[in-house]
Amino acid sequence: MLSEPDLKLVDALQTDPRAPWSVLGDALGIGAVTAARRWEALVSRGYAWLTAYPGGELVAKMVLAFAELDCEPGETVRIAHELAADPQVATVEHLAGHCDLRLHLLVPTLRDLSDYVLHRLTSLPGVRTARTVLAPRMFAEGSRWRVRAISPVEREALTGRASRPTAPLRFSELDRALILALGEDVRASAASLALRLGVGATTVRRRLETLLSHGAVRLRCEIARPLSPAPVTAMLWLRVPPDKLETTARSLATLPEVRLCAALTGTANLLVVVWLSTHQDAVALEGSLATKLPWMEVVDRAVTLRSIKLMGHLLDESGLAAGRVPLDFWSVPKPPAP
Repeated sequence: MLSEPDLKLVDALQTDPRAPWSVLGDALGIGAVTAARRWEALVSRGYAWLTAYPGGELVAKMVLAFAELDCEPGETVRIAHELAADPQVATVEHLAGHCDLRLHLLVPTLRDLSDYVLHRLTSLPGVRTARTVLAPRMFAEGSRWRVRAISPVEREALTGRASRPTAPLRFSELDRALILALGEDVRASAASLALRLGVGATTVRRRLETLLSHGAVRLRCEIARPLSPAPVTAMLWLRVPPDKLETTARSLATLPEVRLCAALTGTANLLVVVWLSTHQDAVALEGSLATKLPWMEVVDRAVTLRSIKLMGHLLDESGLAAGRVPLDFWSVPKPPAP
């Protein structure tokens, strides 16, 4: 695991990924120069990283889906790396469960999803079967997860910069370009972003503040799983009475272990992804959930053996950051060659 000072720095950046180093250093009592130097060391080793991607009402207008692939023997790793290069694929995981690979997909329309599944997934050599379910509602996602290393006082020092939306969001191509630029460098200054996008720094500040206040861009600080206090990913597919889906999902979303909670269109109508200290902890967690939510039925379970891609970042065999693919979810899947 990372040292306690490094975990606190990660937690602080999870709280406010764009906080000035002076603010982060003061909150943690280490100074701006030390905070910046420690972060650069973590990034250079692939131990931690920042990312940005669309969220909120932007994602609500897109199509989020989960694809499950069964692969021919010996082909799983090759297929995982090939699909990890696609911008429509946010995350790729190798599972111990009912399928070999699990993909998070985000595309503009249902037609785009159909094209991607038919012309990319099912036609890929080595793929035996591909199953897809939609996620029409997201109740919790990874940007809310914390390593919980800083104190409430330290967190309070970093939470006063958030602003509320003051005007409706009118999304433009500039906003798309800004989100993609942030994905490359979340902490880039307004001046450097303006130079890259060919607009004024004041415009960048205004558009970024609008996107952040609406939750239309998510900024996330990640930690390499082997170095995390919770290195194990477990999943539960649940069947919940439709009239209890909302309250059940909101209750699950408050749990500190929960990374993702999403409604599904399949036999299971709710998916929960949790990060745990050990895979044995999944048994105790499931038992506590059954006691708290007795109407909940567990349809299936799985554990991630290896993450190949996590929200755009490519991971090596040790789970460290080894590259990135821009999360350009607006890009339309290319049709097959004639």
